[in-house]
Amino acid sequence: MEETKYKQAKFEDTKFWVALSRVPQLGTVRFRRLESHFGELENAWNASFNELKAAGLDDRSAQEIVAARNNSSPDDEMAALERAGVTVVTWSEPGYPSRLKEIADPPAVLYYKGTLLPVDDRSVAIVGTRSPTTYGREAAAALSRGLAETGLTVVSGLALGIDGVAHRSALENGGRTIAVLAGGLDRVYPKEHTGLFRQIQEQGAVISEQPLGVRPDPRSFPRRNRLISGVSLGSVVVEAAEGSGARWTVYHALEQDREVFCVPGSIFSPASDFTNRMIKEGAKLVTGISDILEELNIAEAAQGPQASPNASNASNESPEQLPLAAADEDEPEEQALLSQLTDAPVHIDQLRRSSGLPITSVSSTLTMLELKGKVKQVGCMHYIRIRETAAVYDNS
Repeated sequence: MEETKYKQAKFEDTKFWVALSRVPQLGTVRFRRLESHFGELENAWNASFNELKAAGLDDRSAQEIVAARNNSSPDDEMAALERAGVTVVTWSEPGYPSRLKEIADPPAVLYYKGTLLPVDDRSVAIVGTRSPTTYGREAAAALSRGLAETGLTVVSGLALGIDGVAHRSALENGGRTIAVLAGGLDRVYPKEHTGLFRQIQEQGAVISEQPLGVRPDPRSFPRRNRLISGVSLGSVVVEAAEGSGARWTVYHALEQDREVFCVPGSIFSPASDFTNRMIKEGAKLVTGISDILEELNIAEAAQGPQASPNASNASNESPEQLPLAAADEDEPEEQALLSQLTDAPVHIDQLRRSSGLPITSVSSTLTMLELKGKVKQVGCMHYIRIRETAAVYDNS
């Protein structure tokens, strides 16, 4: 009975998120204003023009919400999603990808088909040209296979070329893969990947921030690429010319303080102009899977193919890793902070609360631990604990 009540309450709350996600120009900032001001988004959906203005919305956005309320039904939106087999998760729910929450502009509502699992926090994106060379195809397939065999989820954009190769290689090697679409999940783009679209749902998920019925347009793809980099620990570019759409994934990854990897290519191949330039400008050069795993502080210890979500819990465990860096015995503040850190990023404010140390001590101790190679800042004041061999290497 309690579970039924919970599901009903969740449905009642979620339907207003979904209805509001259809309102044009209602992005991250405005969603946060509505959530902060009204609490329950049902209140925002039913608010008057003046009440919406009081929440901090501009005239146009307030007018669009009022118009949407008069022209659509939250219940109808949820019924359409059910018919299409699409699941919804909002950023206020536990099932929302944790890494995506860390970026500056996460979508308030994420639509998906398939399954999103905790192991997907350990994802790497592989992107590149729609017209790869034989070399590019082989490199993408090998890297995707290596990631899958190490238990990492492969993320890409379902496009022709490198994206498709990356998804297929992960699937063929028993791994999980996530495809990020630029349009609604009731429209497969490109149509040539309709079969792949279905296969991915069996060993991962297809996701989008776009509601049903939305067609992708040229502006959708650069925005979509921020989600590809946002759900991933890092992004690998296999082949990309200077005008390639993959460059947007790189730019977003840099803004999000995520790792950027590039596979070097022939100096005579235009398909490698962008990747070769990015390597010169500081991107991590990749010649094999170990380059990626080393930079991400993940031990190269394959666990075999990832099992389906219905398999035993043991099949979804992370790859075997080396011991975490130990604190110096005579440094109690280091011990206090390291005891709160693992491979999962933790914000400095959370470290302050959990350790009970003053923020000045937390900040100075983290700086010292970084210098010792025992912790690493992975973006937006989030820290992880380095593993022993990596710590020794950083200090050598």
